Amino acid sequence: MRMMLKAAMCTEKANAAVRDGTLGKTIQGILEQIKPEAAYFSDADGKRTAYLICNITEAAQIPALAEPWFLALNAAVEMHAVMVPEDLAKAGPALDQAGKKYPR
Repeated sequence: MRMMLKAAMCTEKANAAVRDGTLGKTIQGILEQIKPEAAYFSDADGKRTAYLICNITEAAQIPALAEPWFLALNAAVEMHAVMVPEDLAKAGPALDQAGKKYPR
């Protein structure tokens, strides 16, 4: 299952890492460990934020994705199941069925 992980880094912790030159190395280490399908970096609510797309086969893999962000950067982490267009197409029959079962 594809998951989108959003890690909003603690500003104080990330600022300290920028100042001592370790932020890039820390993030690179996390990415090498997690091996996301894709990684994007932006801001969210005024915080440095990473958005990662990761594939997992079971829920027991979630801590391995989240803990590095918690421990290294005191990040607030959210995870959401996500779909690519092919997944959404496969969901079409279930959507149609729900639409018929729960009309307006």
